[in-house]
Amino acid sequence: MTPFASGDRIHLVNKKGRVYRLQLQTGAVYQFSGETIDHDDIIGLADGTEIALSRGTRFFVLKPTLSEYTLHMKRGAQILYPKDLALIPMWADVYPGASVIEAGIGSGALTIPLLNAIGEKGHLTCYEIRDDFAARAIKNVESYFSPSPLNDRLTVHHRDIYEGILEEEVDRIVLDLPEPHLVVPHAVEKLRSGGIFLCFLPTVPQIEKVVAALQEAKVFESIETFETLLRPWNIDGRSVRPNLRMVAHSGFITTARKVKRLVRPETQVPPDSNSSL
Repeated sequence: MTPFASGDRIHLVNKKGRVYRLQLQTGAVYQFSGETIDHDDIIGLADGTEIALSRGTRFFVLKPTLSEYTLHMKRGAQILYPKDLALIPMWADVYPGASVIEAGIGSGALTIPLLNAIGEKGHLTCYEIRDDFAARAIKNVESYFSPSPLNDRLTVHHRDIYEGILEEEVDRIVLDLPEPHLVVPHAVEKLRSGGIFLCFLPTVPQIEKVVAALQEAKVFESIETFETLLRPWNIDGRSVRPNLRMVAHSGFITTARKVKRLVRPETQVPPDSNSSL
């Protein structure tokens, strides 16, 4: 793991589990309840190192997890919850080297795990019609990755995906937008055989429309829809119970696999028995 450097976002975590967020900057000083520590004393340390402030208060210095980064990054649009962000790359089977289409990019919450999944040799193309959303998302992505993946393995089109997909023979299409059923005809044309279509939707009427569109297209199989519920548990000695609050419904995930069907031979019409020989 690369040591902390100036510009890195870090978390200072105390013994009670409280988290304090900080962006390192050469020459700066961090102050906490009358105590201080120079940023320069943190720069160069390894992830997970314990530090002591000027009066002895101790913290662990940790790189934010993707879940933590996503929940606290600046946003212009509503983001997906980590429980859904974790499942989408798995159920879309996004693999290293894959060619993936995403729409819309929103604040970049889904873009980051998709980039992690495609690795250094894959390519992610994002469609977003709002310039302000695209700009915010790119900033969040570049803040998370170093060096920036933009133009290397990330392309952002300021374009409405409802009007069509520019790329050919893509491996995966991942959608977080209101009317994914309008993208199904483009997926029929541009998704490769065996490729996967996935969309995230919050309401039942929306999933009814997209499933109907997938069925009517006649080239999709293994059409599935599901939701996930996350219930944390409190474990404290012999006191074991579920937390009073849980992340219940956030949305539905619908997946489908594009297939290439056999061309059925036309039924031969038997000769007319009444015709003359």
